[in-house]
Amino acid sequence: MRVPLTVNGTTSEIDVEPRITLLDALRDLLGLKGTHTGCEHGVCGACTVLADGAAVRSCLMLAVQCDGIAITTIEGLAPGPGELDVVQDAFCETHGLQCGYCTPGMILAASGLLAKNDDPTDHEIRDALSGNICRCTGYGQIIEAVALAARRLRQNNLRPVLDDAG
Repeated sequence: MRVPLTVNGTTSEIDVEPRITLLDALRDLLGLKGTHTGCEHGVCGACTVLADGAAVRSCLMLAVQCDGIAITTIEGLAPGPGELDVVQDAFCETHGLQCGYCTPGMILAASGLLAKNDDPTDHEIRDALSGNICRCTGYGQIIEAVALAARRLRQNNLRPVLDDAG
C-alpha cells in the first residue's frame, strides 16, 4: 500500500505492507533511528513517538493507520541542526540520561505532557512517564529533568514545539 506519512513536518509517500508497524516504517523506510526498538509489545516505551501531540507506542501502531496524523520523533524536536529543545536540554543538564536507550521515548513522553500541562506535579510527571522503562534506574534525574523543563517553559511562556498539529 502507498501511504502518506507526515513525520517531523515532512510528508513522505511510502510503500508498506499493511502489517508494517510505524516503528519499522520510521526506522527502516525513513531512516529515523532515534525511535528505538525495545520489547515490541508496547510495554517498555522505547519506541514512544508523538501522534498529533499525544505519546504513543510506535510498535503498536501500523504505518497505514497514520495517514493524516502528524508524527513527531526525537529527530523532530530540536529547533535547528546542532540545537536542543528545552526538554532535551533539561535532560542533559540534570543527567536524566544514562545509557540513552530509553531517552528518546522519555523525552517525547515528557514533551507530550508539557504541551498540555506546563506546571505538572511530580505525581503527574511520574504518571505521564509510567509507561516508559529505564533499566539504568535514572528515574530521579528524569523526573528532575521534566520539572526543570516545565519551569523553563513557564518562565519563557513557551510550549514545546511539536509540529504544525501540536
